[in-house]
Amino acid sequence: MKQYILSLDQGTTSSRAILFDRAGAIVASAQQEFRQIYPQPGWVEHDPFDIWRSQYDVARALLDKQGVTAEAVAAIGITNQRETTLLWDRATGEPVANAIVWQCRRTAPLCEQLKAEGFDGTIRQITGLVTDAYFSGTKLAWLLDNVPGVRARAERGELAFGTVDTFLIWRLTEGRLHVTDVSNASRTLMYDIRAGEWSQVILDRLRIPREVLPTVLASSAVYGETTLLGGGAITIAGVAGDQQAATFGQACYQPGLAKQTYGTGCFMLMNTGSYAAVSTHNLLTTVGWKLDEAPTQYALEGSVFIAGAAVQWLRDEMKLIESAAETAAIAESIPDTGGVYMVPAFVGLGAPYWDQFARGAIIGLTRGSGRSQLVRAVLESIAYQTRDVVSAMQQDSDLALAALRVDGGMVRNDFLMQFQADILGVPVERPAVIETTALGAAYLAGLAVKFWESQDEIAAQRRVERIFEPDMSVDRRESLYAGWGRAVERSRGWVTP
Repeated sequence: MKQYILSLDQGTTSSRAILFDRAGAIVASAQQEFRQIYPQPGWVEHDPFDIWRSQYDVARALLDKQGVTAEAVAAIGITNQRETTLLWDRATGEPVANAIVWQCRRTAPLCEQLKAEGFDGTIRQITGLVTDAYFSGTKLAWLLDNVPGVRARAERGELAFGTVDTFLIWRLTEGRLHVTDVSNASRTLMYDIRAGEWSQVILDRLRIPREVLPTVLASSAVYGETTLLGGGAITIAGVAGDQQAATFGQACYQPGLAKQTYGTGCFMLMNTGSYAAVSTHNLLTTVGWKLDEAPTQYALEGSVFIAGAAVQWLRDEMKLIESAAETAAIAESIPDTGGVYMVPAFVGLGAPYWDQFARGAIIGLTRGSGRSQLVRAVLESIAYQTRDVVSAMQQDSDLALAALRVDGGMVRNDFLMQFQADILGVPVERPAVIETTALGAAYLAGLAVKFWESQDEIAAQRRVERIFEPDMSVDRRESLYAGWGRAVERSRGWVTP
């Protein structure tokens, strides 16, 4: 009897494996952090083998600890940090360089060059994305241009490019499958989201040989099998970028439904159905998912680059906290920040600003400012950035947000969730299962193998654990938000292009 779906959730700072049952409940999970590499200011890398080993190890450890055999697992769903770019040798599996992480800004000069040429308009029209170092295409171009001998090898068909999902599937199938799904493809800056194919126009401009690119498949479909996780064969049947997976896991199946995921970054997606809406407020038009033979579903997205990563910064670089769990109590120990704002533009600003040259700023400090004020300001910055995106999304969609569905590790922080409701002025809904990224991947895989029969069945399983109601006066809300806007302006354009 197939009892479980196994989700592999490969994130920016850790890899997780989670077993789900037919009720969409977590049976067990395992997690392992891995190394972050910062070769120079603005650059962020991962060792591809750290990604693979950590993901493989947690999956094997989880199944072994639970005594779950391959025969009990109906399918594997994979979800991943998006845009992170890998390039490896097809014959040996050896990467040509470290993975360039989505946060890395090394290709900002190339993006500025594309904008100066006016090519950013072409990119926007074809991909739905803005021309920014965030996305995979310019990262791949950088590898081809800067790693000795790589371009010639790529043109001979010896190398394979992939986002993290592609690399994991390639390793799990021992090199048999070089594939991705439509949601990840739509984040590469190279994919025509309406035609559903790689764009030759963009490939030519970025000088990327088509030979390195993976085959693009549906998000919910039978991909193949792996025999590396416990002896027998397990079907790989669901793949989606982390934010699209979370949107699916939150059952945002109707146009106008939106969710926000609080992780390393913050990402809000609003379902726009089978229509790829064009944003006029610097949001992204992206593929949501595709279920096997069904039409592709699209979404509007607002991307905030730094959220949980700012809390990690407090812990790892500033040494102000020992764990993220402390931050709620510290923030609640004072009535406010005393006018202190922290703009976490460590790698520039995402939506709705898209300023590659903004940098982090702490402003409003007085002699009385200390640890508590800075910790609270970091948490508040996450809520302010979310409001920036909500405002843009409401203007683009002409839809008023009735409530915000939230997920991700940071939603355990009651202070942040309450402040989020206060600064938005709408209820914030925290689900019973907050690991909706992994849950969405499980649902996509389960639908493909008929573990679940329909999206209606899945939607009926959704449970809300707590609703945070706004409890702040309008005047106070708007005054705080106006201060945030002033702080953001002082962080912008800090680095000279």
